[in-house]
Amino acid sequence: MKKKVLVGMSGGIDSTVTAKLLKDAGYEVEGVYMRLHDKSGYHEENFERVRIVADYLGIEVSMIDLSKAFEEAVYVPFIESYRQGFTPNPCAVCNRFIKFGKMMEYADRIGADYLATGHYVRHDGTHLLEAKDKSKDQSYFLFDIDKRIIPRLLFPLGDWMKEDVKAFAAQIEALKHFATQKESNEICFVETTYVDVLKEHMNIDMPGEVLDTEGNVIGHHKGYMHYTIGKRRGFFVRGAQVPHYVKEIRPETNQIVVTTQDTLLATKIFIEKTHLMDETASLECHVKIRYRTKPIRCKVEIDSQKRGVIHLQEPVYGVAAGQAAVFYEGEKLLGGGWITGSE
Repeated sequence: MKKKVLVGMSGGIDSTVTAKLLKDAGYEVEGVYMRLHDKSGYHEENFERVRIVADYLGIEVSMIDLSKAFEEAVYVPFIESYRQGFTPNPCAVCNRFIKFGKMMEYADRIGADYLATGHYVRHDGTHLLEAKDKSKDQSYFLFDIDKRIIPRLLFPLGDWMKEDVKAFAAQIEALKHFATQKESNEICFVETTYVDVLKEHMNIDMPGEVLDTEGNVIGHHKGYMHYTIGKRRGFFVRGAQVPHYVKEIRPETNQIVVTTQDTLLATKIFIEKTHLMDETASLECHVKIRYRTKPIRCKVEIDSQKRGVIHLQEPVYGVAAGQAAVFYEGEKLLGGGWITGSE
């Protein structure tokens, strides 16, 4: 009897090739498209591409409306994070609660044995592993998913290079246009910048003071929500001879604290809501503080409330509250936590 797999399909090349590979491997494949927000024309265009693939493969495909769950779990917290002076990571939140939460619930409802996506990541049955294509690896964004579902996940693209995925699609007449279509945005509901999203919900243009690390007023800015930690443009500092960078955001007073690059370094990072694949009070590993940053050797201490302190073996720039600190041992994803501060 064929094993049934639910494939999350977006209308892009990665989920399209994923469905094709699983069908060719002998699985009973069913596709699902998730409607996560109400951007005009967005879903109609994407779902039409999904239908083209489904017709070609001869599989069933459905659209499920998860917009309410997405708004509550991802969109509203995204807005509130910036209001509080944090720099959110909505994709990691979405993966936990929506893509590998609500979509897995749907897989259970239709009796699917597995859930598959087009993510560039692998697993060994217990732990998630980095993808073969390191430039496309998405394990960072999956650190917070429920580890109990890992044995039921399929990631066919984990052993593929992106260029080979495009070449594979280009050889199939019905799929070749997927090989040349534009890549989707990292954050699906942000068309240009996060600032444009915030403007729909609040006034973000509120001139305020720029402070130095001693608390002296040294300039002005156009509103604290325009800035993230490490940003070096968009504010004025009187008499500055060298670049200044945002070190701290103070939403309660609409102030930002800036400093020169040499004093922006941090060697200790504080985290909360730590999620580990193997429970432990401390570990020595590597940590990534943003998706594209290099892993840094560190020691992590975690308390019973899942709060942690990361001691870095070398200093890093631009540690932002609200971002994820994700732990690795070689290619193995160990887990991570949400950054609350640094020093």
